[in-house]
Amino acid sequence: MTRIIAIVLFIVSLGMAYYLYSSINSTIEFKKKIAITESQIKDKLEIIREAEKVFLEQNRRYTSNWDSLINFIENGQVPITVRTEKIIPLSYGEEKVEVKIDTIGMMPAKDKIFKKTLNINAADNGTFLGFDTKVGAYVVKRTPSYRIRINDKVVQYEFIDNGNISALADLKPGDQVTKGQNLITTWAYNLNEKVDIKTLGIVPGSEKPFDIYVGKIDRNGLKVNVIEVKDPAPINPERKATNEAKNRQPLGFGSRTDVSTSGNWE
Repeated sequence: MTRIIAIVLFIVSLGMAYYLYSSINSTIEFKKKIAITESQIKDKLEIIREAEKVFLEQNRRYTSNWDSLINFIENGQVPITVRTEKIIPLSYGEEKVEVKIDTIGMMPAKDKIFKKTLNINAADNGTFLGFDTKVGAYVVKRTPSYRIRINDKVVQYEFIDNGNISALADLKPGDQVTKGQNLITTWAYNLNEKVDIKTLGIVPGSEKPFDIYVGKIDRNGLKVNVIEVKDPAPINPERKATNEAKNRQPLGFGSRTDVSTSGNWE
């Protein structure tokens, strides 16, 4: 009888151990799935936000039509403009600034939305020793960029991000540089290749579209555009709203009542 009881208890203990392991493992896997899905949602929201900003610049309004937004990203064209200022002397020593904006060409909307330019400036005053790259080159984060001598010390600086070199300052070894002086200009596409633009309006992990609202509000007698985009069915039970019901807080950006495109995950 004692042996039978011992066997039964052993079997029960194995069952409980498996149950506990299964429960813990399921919880871990569930949290991993939530983290992956929310990361994918944020990636889409960031692209939607940038595309809507450029759409607003060109059309003086946001769009709530996903087909229109996707078509704008893939096929739209936006003007390339140059701003010039002319100072006109007036009487009594006053001056008038005349601003002129000229269109010098067109560029794909995708470039305007995703092509980001970065200026690399001199980190300190010093003597320029040379660049470690050339125009047209593709550079990788943490590889050498330029060298300067500060007092008696040679300092080697590195690139802080990947990118393509579009311009180098007109400098030769021995020239003096000042802190903040632009030395290198790079560009790169800030487009997550994992995001399918054709399904931009669909929430990852579901077949539902993002909730999107566009409209106008009054600000001191002036009508201004507002936008709000959010996940209609948030999956993270730990992300709570601030309302009394403490419902799950959806990931989203913008506001129906304020001029903002801030994301609540930032």
